[in-house]
Amino acid sequence: MNLESTNEIKDLESTQKTRNDIHVVIKIVTLLLALAILSTFFVVINAGERGILMKFGEVQEQILGEGLHLLIPIVQTVEPVSVRVQNQEISAEASSKDLQDVYADVALNWHLIPEKVNIIFQRVGNALVITNSIINPAVEEVLKAVMAQYTAEEIITRRGEVKAGLDHALTERLASYYIAVDDISLVHAHFSERFSDAVEAKQVAEQEAKRAEFIARKAVRQAEARVNLAKGEAEAQRLIRETLTPELLKKQAVERWDGKLPLIVGDETAKLLELGLDDLVKSSQK
Repeated sequence: MNLESTNEIKDLESTQKTRNDIHVVIKIVTLLLALAILSTFFVVINAGERGILMKFGEVQEQILGEGLHLLIPIVQTVEPVSVRVQNQEISAEASSKDLQDVYADVALNWHLIPEKVNIIFQRVGNALVITNSIINPAVEEVLKAVMAQYTAEEIITRRGEVKAGLDHALTERLASYYIAVDDISLVHAHFSERFSDAVEAKQVAEQEAKRAEFIARKAVRQAEARVNLAKGEAEAQRLIRETLTPELLKKQAVERWDGKLPLIVGDETAKLLELGLDDLVKSSQK
């Protein structure tokens, strides 16, 4: 076999290999196209989502649940929407009943009612539009309405009641859009620096007033104690006077007498004088 024949064989082998490669590529492309076309007949709705079925762009009543669903390509399309609990943190400014500026941070947990996602999608749009167009304005409006019912001090001391009011009002407000409120938290509420200073000054004044009241009550109790002591002593003296009879005095004088007669000293002479019992009592009293 000459060199020319060898080259022709090699060229034929190379051509055949190229053709085989092309056939493989065509098969792969065909398979991919078939899979792509086939996939248009199905849609998968993930966990925590609902599928909004549309026919030529028109929202249908049927809502697709989680799982695999059959579709008519081109005619039908599906918009997946999350029905999981969403967290939204909102900062808003309001005024209290006593016209104090209130700066509040609110954390809201909410979700779309699964059976009504097609209606809210048709009326409002997707989750981003719902948040910006419905959730945020509703929270701000409800917050202003509820805060206006309480003074600044009550917003602090009755925090639970304020939170409950926000929860109730916002639940009613969002129910018309088929949005369920899972929980709302009044994370933080603070006031202007001037009001904070006024509150601190008031607390200091109240503490001083309580301290002064305590001191006054203590002084009154001490005075009452002294009066009661004086009354007791006076009562004791009265009882002594009432019970101290001449007979008792004579008895006490006899019990205390040491047996010696008193010495009476006159102007000129000193002499002993034996006294009677009555005189002895009188001498003892002196």
